[in-house]
Amino acid sequence: MATQSDLVIREVTPGIWTFSRPFLRAPFIPFGGRSTAVKLQDGSVWLLASTKPDGETLAKIQEIGPVKYIVAPDVGHWLNLQKFSEAFPKAKVIGVEGLEAKVPGVKFAGLYGKDPAGTLYGYEPEIIGHYFSGFENKDVAFLHAPSKTLIQGESSIFVYKVFGNDPYFAFRYHYTADLLFNLPATEQYSKSKDSAKTWVPFIGGLSPWKGPHKFLLKQLGTGPSMKADAKIVADWDFDRVIPCHGDVIEKRGNEAWKAAYTNFLK
Repeated sequence: MATQSDLVIREVTPGIWTFSRPFLRAPFIPFGGRSTAVKLQDGSVWLLASTKPDGETLAKIQEIGPVKYIVAPDVGHWLNLQKFSEAFPKAKVIGVEGLEAKVPGVKFAGLYGKDPAGTLYGYEPEIIGHYFSGFENKDVAFLHAPSKTLIQGESSIFVYKVFGNDPYFAFRYHYTADLLFNLPATEQYSKSKDSAKTWVPFIGGLSPWKGPHKFLLKQLGTGPSMKADAKIVADWDFDRVIPCHGDVIEKRGNEAWKAAYTNFLK
């Protein structure tokens, strides 16, 4: 008996498809995962690669068009990057500084943060990328200007404890996170027998309008450029937000960004 797929493929708006499925971290927190494919005006495909490239995913992407760009939006999204590059060997792979060490088997055509500021990768101005050098995971926010859609990623929130030399147990907390979350990941778990809800209250309701999200961003955005970076994206013209983890924000996306980054936009 064939296993039912948990993959949800949706054309969010004409020319943009999402590939959403369950994804756990920690390993009990249901963040959900999402790849996003954009059909560019020349007919080629720009792909933010995150989820596993199974047969169903690859078949749909090939149907959309030839993949010209594969993008990893931060240092957290690399687990499936080599598999995508092998599936689409003619595509240029664009990542961020640090990924060249994590995925040595991938030949990168460009690296945000390592390349000179202002470097163009070929998909501009249809898709514009802005690198957050002051953010924990070196994220890039992408604007698909024609559809007024913000596309962004990252992978997780970690909380771990370290036992050091101190005679008492010392607890250290380390977080890594999306530029923008919108949990629970309802769509990503809509075809799964598992629930999108978690018993961890702080994470289960992590959305741009709530205090925990703002607190988390304040802990992660410690670099001196964060205020300027947050304002650049806030000034972009977008209404929709497609995160890697959590539900797509279909409307008021710019308001969601400004709400989440209120501490940096004052």
